[in-house]
Amino acid sequence: MGIDDKIKNEAEDVKGKGKEAAGKMTDDERLEAEGKVDQAKAGVKKAVEDVKDGLD
Repeated sequence: MGIDDKIKNEAEDVKGKGKEAAGKMTDDERLEAEGKVDQAKAGVKKAVEDVKDGLD
């Protein structure tokens, strides 16, 4: 996994956490759900990259 991929995945996770927190504070369920989806995507990408790294 390249450093740029790690940074992008971490940024997506942080963005998701921010959306989730903002959604909770404003009672915006849609924004909260978007944040959770962003975090899940980042987690999946990280897991895939970890598997790729393990195969190298």
